[in-house]
Amino acid sequence: MKSILFKSIHDVPRHDWESLQQDHSCTQSYEFWKVAEQARLNDFRYRYVIFYDELDQPVAITSLYTITTDVAIFAPNALKRVLTWIRRFSPRFFMLKMLECGSPITINKPFIAKSGISHADIVTALCQLLLDLAQEQGHFLIVVRDFEPDTQALQPLFERHSYHLVDSLPNTYLDVSWSNPGEYLAGMKSYYRSKLLKHLRINEKNGIRHEFVDDFGALAEILWRQWLVVHEHASEYQREVLNPEFYREFSRELGERSKVILFYRHDELIAHALLLIDGDVLRWLYVGRTEAANDSLYIYVAHKVVEFAIHLGMARVEMGLTTYAIKKDLGAYMSPIRLALRSPSRWINPFVGFYYPLLNSTPKISNKSVFKNASCVDS
Repeated sequence: MKSILFKSIHDVPRHDWESLQQDHSCTQSYEFWKVAEQARLNDFRYRYVIFYDELDQPVAITSLYTITTDVAIFAPNALKRVLTWIRRFSPRFFMLKMLECGSPITINKPFIAKSGISHADIVTALCQLLLDLAQEQGHFLIVVRDFEPDTQALQPLFERHSYHLVDSLPNTYLDVSWSNPGEYLAGMKSYYRSKLLKHLRINEKNGIRHEFVDDFGALAEILWRQWLVVHEHASEYQREVLNPEFYREFSRELGERSKVILFYRHDELIAHALLLIDGDVLRWLYVGRTEAANDSLYIYVAHKVVEFAIHLGMARVEMGLTTYAIKKDLGAYMSPIRLALRSPSRWINPFVGFYYPLLNSTPKISNKSVFKNASCVDS
């Protein structure tokens, strides 16, 4: 098996890429990677890999990128305070150069492979490629992401190549089984229904309304500024830094798969939710608002995302990382994610699996029994 590494999505043979991606998530599509690359987020530098068999037929694809990031990105509060103090004098302390395989802005599988192809062979070729690149370019750590429950069989394949599997922030999902929003509310237990309706009434009293928009490129500057307010006040997780170009490219390249819900207080645009229709899954990617406040608006936003998914007939809503309490009150459940880590240094690598969990704290998976016909599963 051979692999070819491409330095830009524009260099990738589009037919080869799409022949493997077409039945998979659109977040692994040619257009999606054009958005990521052309938006020039952070200091991301992207690479794309196509694996070919002995007949030069494409059998697997994946994406790589380098990023300078915080090795203690999920640090517990005590450590976070110490790091904040140290970085007043040394801003790049614990900020290290990493090579990652996966997606920088969505949750995704490490690679896509043609049906019938040995995953063990793909993993062996991929691990060798990652190791060679990391050693050549001087990266401190290799990160392969993201391992959700349906990738259970892949995890031991990476462990055979000296990777350490560690917990990441959980994802959240809501499985949609209602034909209309009324059924969704009726299916809730009275405590959660009354709690939600209380917050919805508060927003209605405050004159909050919403509308769905497909083409939002002209609003890119406003939406980015709203996102920045949320980003700068986030206490749980901060990494990718968006810009207006990201919103413009997202709207243009992904077309009718890209959606935004705009929220108004009377005639003033005060918030938005950025969405992606990915097959039968509605992905809630980002949220923004004009001012940071501890109020009911976020609950209203989240509820309208759920309503939109029901109207579209989606099978599932991906509600993303963090703000777990609110999402669980709406019926979403936490779903574990794992990362595979390896240092290219054979002297450092044995310690990665021990020290990374000490530097990074992730919440325990705990779910609520929100609906009448479901039971709570805590793990």
